[in-house]
Amino acid sequence: MAGKVIAENRRARFDYFLDDAVEAGLALTGSEVKSLREGKANIAESYAAVEGQEIVLINADIPPYAKASHFNHEPRRPRKLLLHRRQIDRLIGAVQREGRTIVPTKLYWNDKGLAKLEIALAKGKKLHDKRETSAERDWQRDKARLLRDKG
Repeated sequence: MAGKVIAENRRARFDYFLDDAVEAGLALTGSEVKSLREGKANIAESYAAVEGQEIVLINADIPPYAKASHFNHEPRRPRKLLLHRRQIDRLIGAVQREGRTIVPTKLYWNDKGLAKLEIALAKGKKLHDKRETSAERDWQRDKARLLRDKG
């Protein structure tokens, strides 16, 4: 289970320039952990927002656990991110001063079996930057295909 990726936000690398990646814990309920153990989660449309002196994960979808009955959780509820105060202050400063966005990139199990979220400071890409990224990816794919066929 250690190091196993639960969900990944692959779209983030296409839509944003990603900077400092930080590992954050999540404040979860029991039914959310059980649902994550089944490998069910979606962080593709989620983002992290500043609420007071905390950072909260918004719009991450963890579906209800089938066997939890009335103790179940709300699938898209805001979840508090567990970070050190210095990390929180640095992220809040980047969001407020530089207009950055905090984007989740990966949800995974760490070595101790705890659910961790990798978040990164992001700056939005313009349309021409996205075209460049797409062209670079296509060229890398073609180059690998040529090298494989020739050698």
